[in-house]
Amino acid sequence: MAAVRVHREISGPSDAPTVVLAGSLGSTHRMWDPQVEALSEHFRVVRYDARGHGESPVPPGSYAIDDLADDLVALLDDIGVERAHLVGLSLGGMTGMRVAVRNPERVDRLVVLCSSAHLPPDVWLERAATVRADGVASIAESIVDRWFTPGFSQAHPDVRRAHVDMVAATPSAGYAACCDAIAAMDQRADLASIGAPTLAIAGADDPATPPEHLREVAEGVPDGRLLVLDQAAHLANVEQPQQVSAAIIEHLQGAPA
Repeated sequence: MAAVRVHREISGPSDAPTVVLAGSLGSTHRMWDPQVEALSEHFRVVRYDARGHGESPVPPGSYAIDDLADDLVALLDDIGVERAHLVGLSLGGMTGMRVAVRNPERVDRLVVLCSSAHLPPDVWLERAATVRADGVASIAESIVDRWFTPGFSQAHPDVRRAHVDMVAATPSAGYAACCDAIAAMDQRADLASIGAPTLAIAGADDPATPPEHLREVAEGVPDGRLLVLDQAAHLANVEQPQQVSAAIIEHLQGAPA
């Protein structure tokens, strides 16, 4: 499948190193709002909507992780960037790892948040079938229940509602096709070939990709480190924005998190 021209938003100084932020399944570039101000002080920040999401095209059929990687590489080509830092959460982390394996010359440093090199396929095939039958809105509430800890959702009902609305607005065909990509993905054997220094960040309370998934990434990459954040579920960047932003900046600048 040919690469698509994804919707992107760019901020920060044009002459600074570029960092590309790739988001979770069911999200748009707006999921990175908590990081933009801090990262833009140091980097040219590029956020985008994955294919099938937000304002990006929704190609028909199932997708593969290579299709998402192709889109990210095409984005780098389109904005004239030979080499960038990649930061991805969940599906975005899977995409970042694939680009780091396939196109190592395009990746400087890598941050993988709340993601995995492999997830049980049956869960994702079932979710794809549900979404194709009933729409994304039918699962939006339950998805966001896994994105945040109960305490955060109770303390920030407006944030929770905004993310439920974000998930519900995702095109059902695009969401389901990305579920297919996750179901077919197994990058465990490829981790050893990732040459980019990699920071894996886990939410201690993440039910979707628990810390052991990020530990596998950190230990599988030759130059990998693990950071586990307390009081954070799947969208750790929203629940612990200052800690995540600081860890990203320190890693991308070559300092320990």
